[in-house]
Amino acid sequence: MGYLTTHVLDTARGRPGRGIRVELFRLDGETRTHLSDAVTNADGRCDSPLLEGDAFRQGEYELLFHAGDYLNQQAQAASGVFLERIPLRFRVADADEHYHVPLLLSPYGYTTYRGS
Repeated sequence: MGYLTTHVLDTARGRPGRGIRVELFRLDGETRTHLSDAVTNADGRCDSPLLEGDAFRQGEYELLFHAGDYLNQQAQAASGVFLERIPLRFRVADADEHYHVPLLLSPYGYTTYRGS
């Protein structure tokens, strides 16, 4: 059975993004269903998979990273926070695989990829 994990790396500081709230939603057309809520640990990772077992199935999902508080705490945005909440939408095609969807974060930009 597959599962979903994530982590946050602060690329401006070269450190894990600690204490960032992450929400997971399932998307079905216009319907957005909240599935889980987690906070990144000292290693920038969630302590357990965000979704696994029978609940992890094919479809479209959204990870919502609450980055604003973290960026404010790090004093990385001298003129105020630019990125408040970052939504990442992706599709799970094979629910038997591990999907790792990390966030590489800086004060004025971000990127993601499907990791392993």
